[in-house]
Amino acid sequence: MRAIRIASAALLGVSALAMAAPAAQARGDASGFWVNVLPTTVAPGGQVKLRATGCDQSVAVSSGVFDTVTIPRGRTTTRVTVDRDARPGAVYEVSFYCGTFWQSVDLTIAGGRPAPMGPHPQRGVHAGEGGSLAGLDLREIGLGGALIAASLGTAYHLSRRPTGEDDT
Repeated sequence: MRAIRIASAALLGVSALAMAAPAAQARGDASGFWVNVLPTTVAPGGQVKLRATGCDQSVAVSSGVFDTVTIPRGRTTTRVTVDRDARPGAVYEVSFYCGTFWQSVDLTIAGGRPAPMGPHPQRGVHAGEGGSLAGLDLREIGLGGALIAASLGTAYHLSRRPTGEDDT
């Protein structure tokens, strides 16, 4: 009987790993080359931090909003200044090149006028009381805790009962 439990637990674990593998592979290529730009939104003339990890050689970074820069081998970050004449509200592509691998991320230029959203409210929004502490009722919390404890106790009791197979 114990062997069936162990086999079913092992099968469940293998199934979970098998279901997660395609999602992990879809996240990116197997090279381990990862990039990002911080912050992702910057004002014209502002500075951004370029980061590239997983590359064992120098990384070239180019964009239409700053001059091409190189992250030297052995380092993972560098800083660049965005052109002052960058168009506010525009989204620029930042491309990182590591040998034959390349990845791109978007960089948004702040300062653009937001699109009109329709008529503006005359007053502020009605926000309510909040979420997690509104209507805190200790009786309901105690009852929920008791139900959880009872279900765990029942599960423990049923798992420790003899099955009756040896009594025949």
